Amino acid sequence: MNVTSHLDNLKAFVEAADYAGYDPYDALNSPLLRMLGDRSKMLRMAFTQLLRRSPVNLRPLLGVRKGHNPKGIGLFLWGYAKLYKLHGRDEDLKRMHYLLDLLEGLKSTNCSGNAWGYNFDWQSRAFFRPRGTPTIVNSAFIGHALLDCYEYTGLQKALDMAVPIKDFILNDLHRTHEGDTFCFSYTPADTDVVHNANMLGASVLARLNRYADDPRCEDAAVSSLAFSMKYQQNDGSWYYGNTRAYRWIDSFHTGFNLQALKYILDEGHAGEYADAYEKGVRFYAERFFLADGTPKYYHDQVYPIDIHAPAQAICFFSQAGERYKDLADRILTWTLANMFSCKGHAWFRKTRYGTNRIPYMRWSQAWAFHALTEHLLATAEARPAQHLQPDGANLSLSN
Repeated sequence: MNVTSHLDNLKAFVEAADYAGYDPYDALNSPLLRMLGDRSKMLRMAFTQLLRRSPVNLRPLLGVRKGHNPKGIGLFLWGYAKLYKLHGRDEDLKRMHYLLDLLEGLKSTNCSGNAWGYNFDWQSRAFFRPRGTPTIVNSAFIGHALLDCYEYTGLQKALDMAVPIKDFILNDLHRTHEGDTFCFSYTPADTDVVHNANMLGASVLARLNRYADDPRCEDAAVSSLAFSMKYQQNDGSWYYGNTRAYRWIDSFHTGFNLQALKYILDEGHAGEYADAYEKGVRFYAERFFLADGTPKYYHDQVYPIDIHAPAQAICFFSQAGERYKDLADRILTWTLANMFSCKGHAWFRKTRYGTNRIPYMRWSQAWAFHALTEHLLATAEARPAQHLQPDGANLSLSN
């Protein structure tokens, strides 16, 4: 498998598009659908699901314009930071400067600190989130990207943008308390208990604790993590959330939980959860992949095969050490063979009956870019005869 050639094609595709595109959930960016659904939650949900499920892209006909999604821009930034660490190329540094400027302009307004939402209105089963409503998930992923960007390149702007994320998480989000633990809300507009969101928020606070003179970061990271760890099942899994409507176990949110926990452990916190982490990793590795590397959506169901599932798995298992190298390679090989167009972009989903080939920018391209760059960096770091220079110089890979 030639990961580098796939990445080069994907990189050319997203750069030609200026990182702008459609999203599976952007139906309400249509002036017509937004007007028709103005007074009806059910219509807004129906329009969103119709466009998300349709294998034909109806958005141009409905007036939906391509846009820059903040989370997608953060994932692209993350990928270029990893490429810079690998190669030390000026071209990747220039791309990072451009993407940092884009992120600066895409910040949500009226927040205590830096935060990001989506570039579309979003109607869930529980509530309506207007365009730009900041989320803990977006802000945490972007925060990790900014911190790695700073650590790999020394770009002060990346750190300056990352540190104020703590103020959004600590000041603007609701907390569901249980004893001396609590769960952060997904947005300032709700109080839902969603474990991957809570743990991702905890993980970025744990990393920010090194850079921010704010003891609340460590205290909140440990307390919010403890909340979600109470809900880890005996087999190592987590339900998506605590309400009946959220009682499912899927692949990429499991990966998010474990990645968040690993960040916190790596920062030297919450060592009492080391065994729970290993149990979770075993569940993830054993229950979500077929023998040939095919990623399942749920622990007990294969379809739909969503690009998020292999992308997060490649990111996680590429960094999980020699024990999981074969699994990471099998997932990667399957993904390159089954989820990429000959034109270079990644596909959205496979079902039993066909493949949705709409080239969504945030959901598909940004996650694929993040995954392939993570694999290349992990491969380089694992080679005993080579090492990365402090300036990220001169490692060329073609595996």
